[in-house]
Amino acid sequence: MTDKQKNILKAALILFAEKGYAATSTSKVAKEAGVSEGLIFRHFQNKEGLLNAIMQLAKAAANREFAGIIENENPKAIIRGIIEMPFKIKQDQFLLWKLIYALKWQTETYDSSISEPVKQALIKAFSKLGYSNPNAEAETVLILIDGIAMAVLLRKPANMDEIVSSMLAKYKL
Repeated sequence: MTDKQKNILKAALILFAEKGYAATSTSKVAKEAGVSEGLIFRHFQNKEGLLNAIMQLAKAAANREFAGIIENENPKAIIRGIIEMPFKIKQDQFLLWKLIYALKWQTETYDSSISEPVKQALIKAFSKLGYSNPNAEAETVLILIDGIAMAVLLRKPANMDEIVSSMLAKYKL
């Protein structure tokens, strides 16, 4: 990928995350990236192609983040790692996660494939621990994590340590 393509993707990520996908035109992205709008069309075809390229980067980043957690053999470590995940969003990944969550509301499509490996790891972990309904437990944790992630991305609660402690206590972790 060229430096110009990287600049285009970075500008698009910033604008899509901060201003919204619908409110961001390719001309705004071009201006922010310091390139011509034609260059965006040459590399990404259109705004949707630009978003798709960002989402491919997002999936790769998510898979890297998830790998260290879901590959663990200890079921409690898996659940703990997943619960702690939204509290540990790195600054350089903040806008990417903000965009992923914003797109859930801004577009007509929702790509659940990003969280599917996490869901399967949770189901397996709850099964190993003998929970009577591991699917429901996994879905409950994912719903709570979604809510927590939204709060962290939008307003960063002051009592994050207390929140994570409370969540971990619920599962005796």
